[in-house]
Amino acid sequence: MKRAECIGMLYPELDDKLVVTIMGACAQELYDLGHKENFFYLQHAMGLASSIGLGLAMHLPKERIVVLDGDGSVLMNLGTLATMARYRPGNLVHIIFDNGSLLSTGGFDSHTTSGITDLAAIAKGAGLERVRSVDSVMDFGEAVIEAFNGDDLSVIVAKVAAVGPNHYGMELHLPENAFRFKRLISERKKR
Repeated sequence: MKRAECIGMLYPELDDKLVVTIMGACAQELYDLGHKENFFYLQHAMGLASSIGLGLAMHLPKERIVVLDGDGSVLMNLGTLATMARYRPGNLVHIIFDNGSLLSTGGFDSHTTSGITDLAAIAKGAGLERVRSVDSVMDFGEAVIEAFNGDDLSVIVAKVAAVGPNHYGMELHLPENAFRFKRLISERKKR
């Protein structure tokens, strides 16, 4: 399955959620579907989308937070999984697209390529209870529906092909995206 297919399936369901993406292909594929003010593309900070998502979830308990992450980024910041397990914000859905590649930084194999490193097993070992590993679009859709309808922290590890967009480039730069995202959060908190 392709990450872009999964993101395309998610896109219509993201209007009422705060979305944080990791850099590179994941961010570009979401952006290409059409930017929304509730999307924060964490450019140039590999490994930190999960940390930012966790912080948002803990400080905005009335909001549903969705993190779109990658295997390389999660491997750079495994400690966040343990921290998520400790605090367990029920409004957080962490989706990890595992393509076995550091696609956005040169296409090198990640540790998951060899079959030795299993991110779902690591998440469970960190103490996360609601972890699903999927490798088909149908299973991905079912896991997302279950996560969005639940009130527990959910982690979905989606095995995807190591392919990305045919271009990179956003008209929205990080400082402007951060400012607009923060303003949106402030406006939503007033409701």
